[in-house]
Amino acid sequence: MADFGKVAVLMGGRSSEREVSIMSGTGVLEALRAKGVDAHAFDPAQRALDELVRDGFKRVFIALHGRFGEDGTVQGALELLGLPYTGSGVMASAIAMDKVYTKRIWTTHDLPTPGFMVARSADDVRAAADRFGLPMAVKPSREGSTIGFTKVVSRNQCAAAYDIARRHDDDVLCEQFIDGRELTVPILGSGAQARALPVIEILAPAGNYDYQNKYFRDDTRYECPAQLSADLTARIQALSVAAFHAIGCEGWARVDVMLRRSDDAPFLLEINTSPGMTGHSLVPMGARAEGVSYEDLCLSVLASASLKIGGER
Repeated sequence: MADFGKVAVLMGGRSSEREVSIMSGTGVLEALRAKGVDAHAFDPAQRALDELVRDGFKRVFIALHGRFGEDGTVQGALELLGLPYTGSGVMASAIAMDKVYTKRIWTTHDLPTPGFMVARSADDVRAAADRFGLPMAVKPSREGSTIGFTKVVSRNQCAAAYDIARRHDDDVLCEQFIDGRELTVPILGSGAQARALPVIEILAPAGNYDYQNKYFRDDTRYECPAQLSADLTARIQALSVAAFHAIGCEGWARVDVMLRRSDDAPFLLEINTSPGMTGHSLVPMGARAEGVSYEDLCLSVLASASLKIGGER
């Protein structure tokens, strides 16, 4: 096995997803140690990042989720410190964290994504409802794990939906609602080596894949691989890899897709550049379907750690 030196697993952090990040990081830490890696937990909410250099760390596994971890800020600090890290670089991380900019880039690449507009007021949300019809999704542009999300089914909900999303972000995203099957596609690798793992279908209670159903309940079901034709599977995987490349992602990610019920047309929702690694998480599920254990997945992701702007790759 390669000698990775002393490895920091960044977990916790200051985002609204701190609790999930600790769950992910703990799993990664145990997996790496089981593989003989000299891995240690490091919480940026409790320690300054420059302590990574002072304490002799040589490589970083980012298991942070959300802001100050998945949005390019930590990535930039690690570039300045000269510490190779897992996942995408500064710019791709920042773009992927922002759903509005992600969708703008996908649109310029002619990649299908639901219609959208940015709301600056409750009146804008009502205008979006007139434009896209109901139901409609309203959510913060720069949050994850469905935090601040509302499925608007009545115009009377528009003001409340705006207020809920606005608590988390100045930019509120109004998005055309796609009625269909909820899918996700893990991606591993970089450049020409980037590949899609099996497509996973999410079957949440009453179709509500919210924060609790994602991480803390056991009645959400998953089909891995999803029951799709070979042609449709290949099409969704190719679309997901194209979405990954369009944003400039590296290392690994997870692409969320809606498959429209009426005609099996896929639509890209968002891309996560620091995917969950909890017991309920989907990248490990996709890897297991290919015979890759959780421990080997963590080791593979760690092996891909690099500096993206200049230095060790």
